[in-house]
Amino acid sequence: MSVYAYIRVSTEMQTYAGQEHEILQYCKSHGINVDKWISESVSGTVAVEKRLLGRQIRKMRKGDLLICTELSRLGRNMLMIMGILNTCAAKGVAIHTIKDNFDLTDNINSKIIAFAFALAAEIERNLISQRTKEALAAKRKEGVRLGRPPGSSRKRDLCEAEEGKIRCLYEEGKTLTFIAKCLKIHRNTLRKYMIELKIIKI
Repeated sequence: MSVYAYIRVSTEMQTYAGQEHEILQYCKSHGINVDKWISESVSGTVAVEKRLLGRQIRKMRKGDLLICTELSRLGRNMLMIMGILNTCAAKGVAIHTIKDNFDLTDNINSKIIAFAFALAAEIERNLISQRTKEALAAKRKEGVRLGRPPGSSRKRDLCEAEEGKIRCLYEEGKTLTFIAKCLKIHRNTLRKYMIELKIIKI
């Protein structure tokens, strides 16, 4: 088992000393030796994958222990924190926080965290989906045209104008990729309009 101590401050004006002292006192009273310290000055809103913490968690193995002063050091919102706890629980990595007296080990806490995270993630997905539907409905009500940008009609006009050329090249055995390059459009766009113009069949 390896023990890791994590310290995070939000700005360079803050110091690591306070958190380091708390962790050292905690480890001394519990007979724990820290194998590695991870310290970083970064906002808790930054995705964990882009932080030193995320890189370290990826390297940690089952039975390892991560110690920090409080859960808020892991992240600034509950969903992010729960995501980190869920990842650690799945890897079998224990987390101890000093001020919150939180203990994530191989026990019922881990199962509750995993369930709560899955539930929170599902609720968040549903909320995003609902907000998206409401936003689209509002735009339609305002008369905003949704769907493909106007440029797609220009490509259709081009295909129709070049119908004779397209037919000749296709009958000569030229590939769709070759014809698309001649017209400077995407192969899939060309194929779609060739089907609509009945040059090729599905």
